Amino acid sequence: MVRAIEFKIEKKMPRGRLGRAATLATPHGIIETPAFVAVGTKATIKALSPEQVKELGAQVVLANTYHLYLEPGEEVVKKSGGLSKFMNWPGPTMTDSGGFQVFSLGAAFGRKGLNKLAKTKEKNASEEKVEYAVAGDDSTTRAFAKIDDDGVTFRSVIDGSEHRFTPERSMEIQHAIGADMIFAFDECTSPEAPYEYQKVALARTHEWAKRSLIAHKELNTKRLTPNALFGIVQGGRFADLREESARTIGSMDFAGFGIGGSFDKDDIAASVGLVNKILPEEKPRHLLGIGAPEDLVLAVENGCDLFDCVAPTRLARNGTLYAEKGRINILNAKFKNDFNPIDSNCACYACRNYTRAYLSHLFRAKEMFAATLASIHNLYFVVNFVKKMRSAILDGTFDDFKASISFYK
Repeated sequence: MVRAIEFKIEKKMPRGRLGRAATLATPHGIIETPAFVAVGTKATIKALSPEQVKELGAQVVLANTYHLYLEPGEEVVKKSGGLSKFMNWPGPTMTDSGGFQVFSLGAAFGRKGLNKLAKTKEKNASEEKVEYAVAGDDSTTRAFAKIDDDGVTFRSVIDGSEHRFTPERSMEIQHAIGADMIFAFDECTSPEAPYEYQKVALARTHEWAKRSLIAHKELNTKRLTPNALFGIVQGGRFADLREESARTIGSMDFAGFGIGGSFDKDDIAASVGLVNKILPEEKPRHLLGIGAPEDLVLAVENGCDLFDCVAPTRLARNGTLYAEKGRINILNAKFKNDFNPIDSNCACYACRNYTRAYLSHLFRAKEMFAATLASIHNLYFVVNFVKKMRSAILDGTFDDFKASISFYK
């Protein structure tokens, strides 16, 4: 059988650090890593065309299994020739498993500000106020999602209809969508979940990983071009659970690995480093749902190769723009008469052709072009920020690069 992907390490960081520059060959092209993965949740990068995404330097796009299953349905994508043809994206593609939606429609549903990362380490897990299942419980119901050991039953955010995902069903959907790289079905827990629940969820994730792998291998026998399955390491904010998960998932026959993001934001380096010291060095590692530039530096330094996050384009659509000296809110009054580019050192289409004053006007006037220009800039900034880190690894100048970044000063 033709191998789904080929991963080759070009250069490692010195002095025992885990960072590396590599190439990842897929059926739709080669990804130079480390690389930022643009998120096209519903087979589109919001406000941008595939041509614009390609022009700004993105190498790979990730779509969402849950959303494409609900609309337009995986069979429509399959009949179109697969995800790449459906969205007219010529490069490599990925799909997540739908497992994160178990979290976002469960413990996080209706809780403002709760996401994959805990903001501080001050909250003790014993103070958790959310109802979680613990050892001995058969299932847990959280808002629109009910999780049990076999899978998750949930209601559509579109029409309220009931649906069910299992590891096998997730594999079927992802194979129909046809991305180059897909993820095992897992349970992404809240960073606030107590230790007892994390243990239950981790055992469930490991069992689902085995089932995903079996189903994936069977489905791949029916494909002319096989795709690659990544297993997902979980364990929340608890080091012993993350270590256990890395050993368990790392021992399975996955083509690569995803690292779940339910840990303390202040602890990204330690958490990621712990996992990557255990995972097989010769396979790619994808950090799920992390996209802040300062976090990406730590993730690269500690051995991650790929990252996806909606933050660059979501922030852009709300008027928050990245710059070398930090984020700017283009709706601030001072930008109304600022005729400089968003970032004077940026070479994106928006910065080459438009001013802060114009962007400020577009947002205030609620013009759609505002989201396009802002998204081009933010995605260009992050994509090329990670490319600069790759070059620094190859040149042996990573420490100088890190020292030059303004948000570390």
